[in-house]
Amino acid sequence: QVQLVESGGGLVQTGGSLRLSCAASGRAFSDYHMGWFRQAPGKEREFVAAVTYSSSKTTYADSVKGRFTISRDNAMNTLYLQMNSLNPEETAVYYCAAAHKSGAVALAESRSYASWGQGTQVTVSS
Repeated sequence: QVQLVESGGGLVQTGGSLRLSCAASGRAFSDYHMGWFRQAPGKEREFVAAVTYSSSKTTYADSVKGRFTISRDNAMNTLYLQMNSLNPEETAVYYCAAAHKSGAVALAESRSYASWGQGTQVTVSS
């Protein structure tokens, strides 16, 4: 499996921006679809965005469309999430996850992903 380490979280004011990164190692990063999920205190983990192994397709949760952008650099083995116009309701731990490209994968479902990072905290102050 691929190992994942997130970074880039922190404290930001409402309306601010952050860019999260997820560094992958251990397996061929380019063989994996990648996703971002988040989990707020007391809530279930929810899908944020995903990108296919070749970047041919991206998928977003309705709540982040137009504000968040997922991208990847296969040469650098890194996944990114650019987050703009953040609001306090988006305070959560953000996780990146990897799903091998073989077989059918439901990119928005956490059960599709076998590898997860430890998460990075994003706090949006009002």
